Amino acid sequence: MIEINVEKRLDGAAGSQLLRVDSRWDSGQRVALFGASGAGKTTLLRMLAGLVRPDAGRIVVDGELWFDSRKGVCLPAQARRVGMVFQDYALFPHLSVRGNLEFAQARKDPQRVDELLALTGLAALATRKPATLSGGQQQRVALARALAAEPRLLLLDEPLSALDPDLREQLQGELLALQQRFALSTVLVSHDLAEVFRLAQHVLRLEAGQVIGEGAPAELFLAQSGGGRFHLAAQVLAIRRVDVVEMASLLVGGQIVDVVLDEGEAARLRVGASVTIAAKGFSPLIL
Repeated sequence: MIEINVEKRLDGAAGSQLLRVDSRWDSGQRVALFGASGAGKTTLLRMLAGLVRPDAGRIVVDGELWFDSRKGVCLPAQARRVGMVFQDYALFPHLSVRGNLEFAQARKDPQRVDELLALTGLAALATRKPATLSGGQQQRVALARALAAEPRLLLLDEPLSALDPDLREQLQGELLALQQRFALSTVLVSHDLAEVFRLAQHVLRLEAGQVIGEGAPAELFLAQSGGGRFHLAAQVLAIRRVDVVEMASLLVGGQIVDVVLDEGEAARLRVGASVTIAAKGFSPLIL
């Protein structure tokens, strides 16, 4: 069981806000922290890792007390047996692929390194340095290094966000297989809803430091849909007049869509703005 009940004052571009989380979930589960940038997702992850100290509260992992403000307990990061994968990989450039994995091991185990290299498809690249690898290969090294430490908790801070969609989808499948192979308690930071549905069993939805929803992805998100409605996030690329109407060209999921505007919409919209497309009576065709 993972138990976290913490508070932390955050100061950001939007001003000061209080991050407050009170949650618990079973060991071995895949948990996602979902929300917009600045919601407190990464700070919560770093509090679990021992890299940020909460102002108050308590963290207990599998019966071991990691943090308790009243008792004055704050287990250092190196004592928590946490594996962490960052957005920027944070590999050691002077070490080979194998060297990066071996460095992470407190208890040297060449067989585990060999197993991880094989499972992540890196065996043929074991002697290469990170600078000679592609982004996807570097991300595999970062994940394998996190697993080499035999962590009790695997923490993933948007590890796939810098990759192109096809590679991201492939690595999501590999990440899921590895988590299931080692039955690891995993906490993933993401603002990608498709990624959350694929990788998470339980979701904490954060907004301005507060948990505004918690549960399985389907319970949390699908219960709000229906009624023939759809909503799509988009960005305004251009606004132009075509014959007698105003048109906006919007970027939606990598596709450009033209939408007719009324006079009020044309006056309010600006190029570069983030918008939401909404409609009723949506009858999609899946091709």
